[in-house]
Amino acid sequence: MNIGAPGGLAVEKVKVFGRHSGEVNSSAFSPNGDTLLTASEDGCVYGWATQSGKLLWKLDGHTGPVKFCRFSPDGHLFASTSGDRTIRLWDTAEAKCLRVLEGHQRSVETVSFSPDSKQLASGGWDKRVTLWEVQSGQVLRHLLGHRDSIRSSDFAPSSNHLATGAWDSTICVWDLRALRAIAQELEGHHGNISCLNYSPSSLLASGSWDRTVSIWKTSTPRPSVQLKGHISWVTSVAFSPDGLQLASADSHKVKIWDCNTGKCLDTIKAVLDVAHAFAFTPNGKILVSGSVDG
Repeated sequence: MNIGAPGGLAVEKVKVFGRHSGEVNSSAFSPNGDTLLTASEDGCVYGWATQSGKLLWKLDGHTGPVKFCRFSPDGHLFASTSGDRTIRLWDTAEAKCLRVLEGHQRSVETVSFSPDSKQLASGGWDKRVTLWEVQSGQVLRHLLGHRDSIRSSDFAPSSNHLATGAWDSTICVWDLRALRAIAQELEGHHGNISCLNYSPSSLLASGSWDRTVSIWKTSTPRPSVQLKGHISWVTSVAFSPDGLQLASADSHKVKIWDCNTGKCLDTIKAVLDVAHAFAFTPNGKILVSGSVDG
């Protein structure tokens, strides 16, 4: 569904992407918003034209449920993770698998690209973060520190830091410049961490099963702003391009917040079951929100 600019949210369109043969676990928009990816329990990755709803591709290859998917910032690649313990890197233009990344010991639940699209971070049920070189598929290093399954991740704009969120209710911010990556542990949530997103100015937003959203400054271990008002666990967060506003979603509502004051600027009721992914378009005026019916 398309949503008008903050301060006057309105549902303009609703499209249902419903040709999956299993539950949809994740979805992601391309950087330009033209393509929607969906990761399905049926073991396939689907690509859709956002405007028309046309199915562009259905990609198999994973031997287990596809848990997560994400485009690279340059839009040339996308990655999918699976319960089969692998990550697949795909070429966007040709919709073909370029390589399979193996090394995780259990299901892989999250993946994120560095801002220059040259590195990849992944995490899952084996409680470790793995950094990969995208071009070669080689492992760069493993990061250990979480006490439960890692479910979300995002690189800071500088690529010097990586944030990871887990079911231990904590966020680790890793300093990747150090020979041995040092993690700063952020505490403040009282539930599993479900989503993370950095702003252009390196503010970090996190959503949790505790139904709150927190905004963190990189230098402080406690949230600078905590946003309350969701009535179920937060499924997705996204900063506007100027970093002044934040959108957050649960299974019932999408909310727009002022990052400086913490004030809720607007709320819209979700039309479908779960808002798996949404993104501001580059001009910052339209919020594109996707909800997928398996």
